[in-house]
Amino acid sequence: MNSATSRATSSGCWPPSVRVRMRMEGLIERLTRAEIGATFNFYRDGEGAVTRRERLRAYLESRRNAPLLLVGEAAGYRGARVSGIPFTSERQLTGIGPAEPSATIVHRVLAELGLEESVLLWNVVPTHPGTESSNRPPRRGEIAAGIPFARELARGRRVVAVGRVAQAVLGAPYVRHPSHGGAAEFRAGLLRFRTGGR
Repeated sequence: MNSATSRATSSGCWPPSVRVRMRMEGLIERLTRAEIGATFNFYRDGEGAVTRRERLRAYLESRRNAPLLLVGEAAGYRGARVSGIPFTSERQLTGIGPAEPSATIVHRVLAELGLEESVLLWNVVPTHPGTESSNRPPRRGEIAAGIPFARELARGRRVVAVGRVAQAVLGAPYVRHPSHGGAAEFRAGLLRFRTGGR
């Protein structure tokens, strides 16, 4: 019996670090089983699903104490659908495969502002609406099905919506999405949050 199990058994409750890990495992398990409308659940389906789950697990673990949650609209076909990590392309992880423009901007800005370790990235719809080579806007029901995952990760964190869709459904403060020429406004918005503004 390890020391955490021993403490839990003798005190009748799990230490905070074990509770957080158990909550994270539960979230990944629910996400793997989730049917979110007509979206592609890349944590369950397709070649590499196990790798994507493991990457997500490692990412969530590495950001378990991140005080800021940035939430976008939905997983993209060149981003999380391939890498398993929101706003992250396979190229950023392995150096192979296509880059995802928004992911590149997000990580560059977070690094410039010294926020990379302080931010957990997520999407309202954590699965991919679209095909292997395209994105589509998520439908209302898909958004509704994805919200509980975002709300769970929001516990104890300051939430910032990346784009208007996330803002509308979460009621969180907003920064412009970096796509379509929005990189400078995205950076300025994050800078406001870093310095305590809204």
